[in-house]
Amino acid sequence: MTESLAHIQSEVTHCELCPRLRAYCRQVAQTRRRQWATEEYWGKPVPGWGDAKAELLLVGLAPAAHGGNRTGRIFTGDRSGDFLFAALHRAGLAELPVSLHRGDGQRPRRIYISAAARCAPPANLPTREEFARCRPYLEREMRGLPRLRAMISLGGLAHRQLLLALQALGWIANPASYPFAHGACFALPQGRWLWGCYHPSQQNTFTGRLTPAMMDVIFAQAMEKMRE
Repeated sequence: MTESLAHIQSEVTHCELCPRLRAYCRQVAQTRRRQWATEEYWGKPVPGWGDAKAELLLVGLAPAAHGGNRTGRIFTGDRSGDFLFAALHRAGLAELPVSLHRGDGQRPRRIYISAAARCAPPANLPTREEFARCRPYLEREMRGLPRLRAMISLGGLAHRQLLLALQALGWIANPASYPFAHGACFALPQGRWLWGCYHPSQQNTFTGRLTPAMMDVIFAQAMEKMRE
């Protein structure tokens, strides 16, 4: 029997497996950034979200300290999310071109959005042990998406964790066979596909390393495979 995504999301929200990350998220939620000083921060682990019938899985690194850790939704309320959801909307994979907060009416279509780590990490870098403790949530989400055909990893760290999840599920044998590169496309066993994409961080989007057109190409390729 397929585990419900709602059950996994609830478990993620109540997770306390990584004391360092939990302490950091709570500290950020208490101190807040000046522009959001009057807002109540989420401050808890951030679950994946999206279409339960998704054919496409998008995996980022982790919630942003003042993005997902504030709003309670991955890629919501920060510049990375602005860039990503504009692209998803252009591809027909999101109801709205922005993702601002949990009550904004945004609705992903045919896509489920997740992360390699569910808590905002200091310096944007979870430890190897923290990644390992969080990875089973990703594996369970993947099992809970029976229509899953395509996957996109956002950045090399997320790519590595997605490959380890694929290996744990028995969907691939050797992660080293699928090295990360922007635009790299891999045919996986059982008719699935995997793409690598630069993360839509300001470091990449403000410098032109990742442009809207570059991301559009990857979503167009994924949509084509989903139609086959």
